[in-house]
Amino acid sequence: MTAARRLVLGLLLLAAGSAMLWVWRQGQPGTVADPPVSRIACLSYAAYRLPGETPFDPAQIVSEARIEADLRFIASHTSCVRSYSVGQGMDAVPRVAQRLGMQVLLGIWIGRNKLLNEKEIALGIATARAYPDTVSAVVVGNEVLLRGEQPEAALAAYISRVRAEVPQPVTYADVWEFWLRHARLAEAASFVTVHILPFWEDDPVPIDHAVDHVLSIYDKVKARFPGQDVVIGETGWPSVGRDRHGALPSRANAARFVRGVVAAAEQRRIRYNVVEAFDQPWKRQLEGAVGGYWGIFASDGSAKFPLHGPVVEEPRWIWGLGCGALVGLLFLLTCVACKQRPTLPACLGLGLTGMAAGVALAVQARTVWLTARTPFEYGVGACFSGISLAACWLLGWSLAHWLNVGPARQVSAVVRVRNDPAAQGLLSVTRIVLLFGTAATNLLLVFDSRYRDFPIEWLVAPASGFALLAIVGPRGAAADDAREEWLLAAVILASLPAIVAIEGLANLHALVWVALCAMLALSLGLPWKGAALRRAHKYQ
Repeated sequence: MTAARRLVLGLLLLAAGSAMLWVWRQGQPGTVADPPVSRIACLSYAAYRLPGETPFDPAQIVSEARIEADLRFIASHTSCVRSYSVGQGMDAVPRVAQRLGMQVLLGIWIGRNKLLNEKEIALGIATARAYPDTVSAVVVGNEVLLRGEQPEAALAAYISRVRAEVPQPVTYADVWEFWLRHARLAEAASFVTVHILPFWEDDPVPIDHAVDHVLSIYDKVKARFPGQDVVIGETGWPSVGRDRHGALPSRANAARFVRGVVAAAEQRRIRYNVVEAFDQPWKRQLEGAVGGYWGIFASDGSAKFPLHGPVVEEPRWIWGLGCGALVGLLFLLTCVACKQRPTLPACLGLGLTGMAAGVALAVQARTVWLTARTPFEYGVGACFSGISLAACWLLGWSLAHWLNVGPARQVSAVVRVRNDPAAQGLLSVTRIVLLFGTAATNLLLVFDSRYRDFPIEWLVAPASGFALLAIVGPRGAAADDAREEWLLAAVILASLPAIVAIEGLANLHALVWVALCAMLALSLGLPWKGAALRRAHKYQ
């Protein structure tokens, strides 16, 4: 076996082994420091946690039975919930909470529509009066200034009006910067309620410094409002989504953050509320994948991590190993269709390619399930997963042809693969689809990046395969005469510096994506080629 063939098999073995090892590691329990208490002080609660449910549909009314089932479940982890509205049946939250012995931070939703605001305020006042021992405070408006839906003066008037009508203290909740910009609102409120979300900061804070950041901002706000109590109305960490300048969503990081906040708040006697109880799929429409995964429980009610003990990043990791093994076997079985008796290196190369592709397919399926927001996005995700798998098989088949001959016949094999119009045509089709999807994704990442994910999963296997084939195999027809592919590659390469500039060098997802994009684009015509390829050109 030549050194080139040993190197290629080694690279394929490394890729397949690394993929399987990565999946296995996702299922291993990780250690996270435990807080000194067994319960969270307060949790944000919204009932719209199942597919198709959204607060933006006024026809959707939450049943009291549903609220009771949710709060009974939450009551095992906290004795307080924060609501955001009293409309659409959510005015039943205090009634249910009273039966369960829980406290409620009652939210009154304030938006742009003054008529709807009046209805919310009237119902909110009536609800707070009806449950004076259960409603511990009333929150008039949530991030209204952030959304730009009401001016400061109008908000102050709403707060003062409610404060005059209910026995409970009344506040307003917004991101901490907006409280500092609109400090006069504190004159109308009983206390100050700030949102401190390290992940969503304009300069995102990595998990290693996230809890310290919360405490630092809390102290900063306390110093600005020395005569009033300050409550952290929202703080949390997402478990799924894109990296933001080193702030990486994951179950382990969410557990680490929540436990750290609980411990610090207990030590310093800080009043706080964690966002949120359940994942909210409808928020993915507004904030991308990351918006739907701030809950300490999944939308189906399963716990994503405990407050004490080890944390598992992906409980269903075994499916990834199974998919890798199955696709590897299916790729291997296609060797029986080979006209020429396959050698052991060829079979091994095709099987290893299939294992890596199978793991990538499992991760792609998980990503589509977690991140897609519309039927169109589900369809696009499924389409590109299929294209990615097809590209991996074609690449594996081409590499198997290259591995299936001895040194003396290396040149003829390379020429034969190049002159196989069916294989070359299919490879060209899959590559141009991948190039088009990558170019479109990069343009979105450049011009609308905040809520965009990096679809690394469906590019990692085919981009690596095309780069490897470009080194050891023949140049395809696309590299000679397909201007469309060169144009798409040029768009991809031109967008990469902008993506790095926008995301920064701390964003691991961005750096991996940029590397994969470069590999795919440069595979059209890498400046270096293997010795076998140079010999092949000599005989053409």
